[in-house]
Amino acid sequence: MMIPDIRHAAVIGAGAIGASWCALLTSHGIDVVVADPAPDATERLAAALHEVSDDPVIPTVVASASEAARGADIVFEAGPERLDVKQALFAELDAATAPEVVLASSSSGLRPSEIQLDCVHPERVLVAHPFNPPHLMPLVEVVGGRLTSESAIDTTMSVLRELGKTPVRLRRELPGHVANRLQAALWREAYHLVAQGAISASDLDLAISSGPGLRWALLGPLATQHLSGGPGGMAHVLDHLGPPMVDWWDDLGTPELTPQLIDTVVTGVTEELGGRESEVARARNEALAQLLELKIRYGLDRSPSDQPSASDHSAPAGIPS
Repeated sequence: MMIPDIRHAAVIGAGAIGASWCALLTSHGIDVVVADPAPDATERLAAALHEVSDDPVIPTVVASASEAARGADIVFEAGPERLDVKQALFAELDAATAPEVVLASSSSGLRPSEIQLDCVHPERVLVAHPFNPPHLMPLVEVVGGRLTSESAIDTTMSVLRELGKTPVRLRRELPGHVANRLQAALWREAYHLVAQGAISASDLDLAISSGPGLRWALLGPLATQHLSGGPGGMAHVLDHLGPPMVDWWDDLGTPELTPQLIDTVVTGVTEELGGRESEVARARNEALAQLLELKIRYGLDRSPSDQPSASDHSAPAGIPS
């Protein structure tokens, strides 16, 4: 598979992820057909697209996946997170498309080897898991199944880069892939700390968003840890903080998602946002777009090994270089 000339795409599912894929694809001039059997799918899709764009292109919506996929150069599936549903969808998509067309699932945690099980051409079936919302967030985790070809993975990585995404390839199939597992690890300890009364939900969010979250938005946790070691780098950090860190690991919690804990977390975050969820989400998305522009300006939108030197960048107005 060479890099295809993507002119037509199919999106399966008109929910939040499907709508965001539509926003991304149509912004690149790609014709999109969406499959969703719900009678109000067009209205829901239009409403979602107006949330992310002032003048959105509203794709054609059809009821069946095979009709949407017919003639598509690539397919992005964003249906329910149920293995039986995805297996049936991909068998239908497999029968409706040419063998070279990549069939990519947005699954947040299912293994592609299971999704491709009933396909005649499983070699072009994989997971391309976007971070929500896909039209803004650069990350897409690309995971091949047991029968997925290298060429399908290479094609998908290339197409995603052409769409402005930052695809990362996962070398193993894992429940939840990688980024969601890392999030789950933090959530696990966050729920534990709130349940223990160590900190309120709102202060816990501040502890991350005003602390490590700011650094993690610019560099990953390992590169950040390396830089914190000064000239000695990661070796220095692990020499001095490695043993205490192991003690912290041993003391991490294993909370149970009891009704009481659910109520504590739900109440805490509800009070934190104070009924301003829509307003906060819009502000977050606007700030996210500006943050991404800033990362591009400073070369922090790529792997540190690919970044130009700091001297290649000028500081923003009002900030000394």
